Amino acid sequence: MTRASNTYTLVADIGGTNTRVALAEGTVLLKDTVRKYRNSDYPGLETVLQAFIAEEDGVDCKGACVALAGPVKGGRGSMTNLDWEIDDATLARATRAEKVALLNDLQAQGHAIGHLPSGSVRTLVDGPAAEPDAAKLVIGVGTGFNIAPVYETPGGRFVPAAEAGHANLPVRAEDELALIRHFETSHGFPAVEDMLSGRGFERVYLWLSETRGTAVEKSAADIMMGYEDGSDAIARDAAQMFVRMLGTVSGNLSLIQLPFGGIYFAGGVARAFAAHFSDLGFLEAFRDKGRFAGFMQNFAVHVIEDDFAALTGCATYLEGR
Repeated sequence: MTRASNTYTLVADIGGTNTRVALAEGTVLLKDTVRKYRNSDYPGLETVLQAFIAEEDGVDCKGACVALAGPVKGGRGSMTNLDWEIDDATLARATRAEKVALLNDLQAQGHAIGHLPSGSVRTLVDGPAAEPDAAKLVIGVGTGFNIAPVYETPGGRFVPAAEAGHANLPVRAEDELALIRHFETSHGFPAVEDMLSGRGFERVYLWLSETRGTAVEKSAADIMMGYEDGSDAIARDAAQMFVRMLGTVSGNLSLIQLPFGGIYFAGGVARAFAAHFSDLGFLEAFRDKGRFAGFMQNFAVHVIEDDFAALTGCATYLEGR
């Protein structure tokens, strides 16, 4: 179909394996336009976007915004495992859009809050009613780990970038200390996402199995299945260790950011574990802050279940500029 010129925004979300591209009208994502492209099939972002535009009959967009899983600075983004030129100039050249922007993927998730379709956000832990301008915190757990604080200001929403997955893991117990020492030996530095990510969950399982006599490598999906069907005792212990560390780290971040407007988990790993938070001790670890344990009840906890939230966030960000 032929679409009107200078009406739509092109939005994209670059992951480690695939890139999703779609159109939005204002802050509303047009889900029927979402297409997924395998990164290995394309030499760069420009060719991906050009392929999408061609499939949309050469649509002339008024704006374009791309979210990527990596740091963005000075109109340029970088990803650890993807050798693409990702910058404002490439985006403008590929789309011919007058207004372009790059965001970290967690920033895009932060801009999406409040603009997602009904039923896209599920509450895991209730909290007190929040003021409209209360700060929020997005915590992404998937291929990696990162956060994005969300602030409501007189000039509009402000979502600064972060690289929280590369901070040190905290230690509360002897088994955590032993695991962190194992990470130091294997990776040189015990970063948060060395544990709190999909591959981190696999590493926890491998370490636990090794300490019990036989090292066993399993995928995160298989470990989760073993926990959920009760067939693998090590899987349950790995899941509990993972979730309790996630509770500890999330509690620390909440005391730093004070998200009285709520914590919002995003990412495939977070969604997979969310249903098991109660059983695996998330809330106990989250609120285990000594004399501030009662204060931790101020923070509601939610999970974003919309797989296209970053695309909606891109559209919302551009609409507000």
